Amino acid sequence: MVPHIEFGGVRARFYDQLILMGTLGLYNPLINNIIADMEIKPADKILDMGAGTGKNELLMHRYLSNDGHITACEISAEMKKQFKKKCGRYENITLTALRIERPLPFRDTFDKVFLSFVIHGFTHDQRVLILQNAFNALKPEGRLFIFDWNEFSLEQSGPLMRLFMNYIECEEAKDFIRRDFTDVLIDSGFRNVEKRLYAWNKFRLLSAAK
Repeated sequence: MVPHIEFGGVRARFYDQLILMGTLGLYNPLINNIIADMEIKPADKILDMGAGTGKNELLMHRYLSNDGHITACEISAEMKKQFKKKCGRYENITLTALRIERPLPFRDTFDKVFLSFVIHGFTHDQRVLILQNAFNALKPEGRLFIFDWNEFSLEQSGPLMRLFMNYIECEEAKDFIRRDFTDVLIDSGFRNVEKRLYAWNKFRLLSAAK
């Protein structure tokens, strides 16, 4: 099954603008705060699962020294084109065409794994596989960071949010916001789960240790 988060064509070309609209104009200030809250160290090795256009790589790269490195997974041809335009000049950013919902080759490699507005677009069975990939890829004591929708009641949300979730977001997202993802992370072997909430509790940064 092809995930609904997977974009091509015009949607991929204007992905940054679409995600800004989908987060009610909040994505740009939020992502700056999120990446600051990840406490990236200069020599960190980071895996970005579902990197999109490379916008987040540029923000994370500011915290890295030449000893740090970002490995980005992205499979959309249009996204990869934009990614290379943004990040191609940096030797310590590597783009790979790997599907994150299939087994990945990484074992005990990364200090941090990052998923930004990606995992909600998969079926739950696929999400479990993605989390297993993240767990395997992390070094012992490494941390997973997931920036995405928080849990909330769609029925009790305002009309604009209901409109967006019902007619623009994918069905998988409506399943995602109903789940207690802390329990999902623990069931996947993670520990020390932490949650930070943003923007009227509609968005969250989950982090968990291997």
